[in-house]
Amino acid sequence: MNEKAIKKPHRSFGFVDFLWRWALALVLVFVTYNPSGKSYFHWVKTAFSGEGLDALHYFIGVILIAGWTIFIIATERSLGALGSIIGAALLGTGIWLLVDVGVLHPDSTSSIAWLALFALGTLLAIGMSWSHIWRRLSGQLEVDTD
Repeated sequence: MNEKAIKKPHRSFGFVDFLWRWALALVLVFVTYNPSGKSYFHWVKTAFSGEGLDALHYFIGVILIAGWTIFIIATERSLGALGSIIGAALLGTGIWLLVDVGVLHPDSTSSIAWLALFALGTLLAIGMSWSHIWRRLSGQLEVDTD
């Protein structure tokens, strides 16, 4: 029997798969920076004013750069520039709407920052998942021709 003829069963993309991507994107965003003062950004900033950076700072930094690279390239390839702009505009105007209807106070910069970071994580998760979502919605398969 020809081994090339044997195909693995196709497992469809589901809601739980999206939730995993979303959780990973949010961890990446909030570990990198968040308004609480407990993030990689704040850790590096404190190290600069103290004894300086050590190998662990650089190691964690490279891990974060790798994560950002994976999510940004996947988002750019699946949504493209226009899709990313539309997604960011949709999430940004959603935050604006929350301010406009009084759910958020415009002076609450911390709350707005948390929501903006949450929106960025959401956009990255959608970008990482978009090819699967598009196939589900349209029945069409996207192929990268690069």
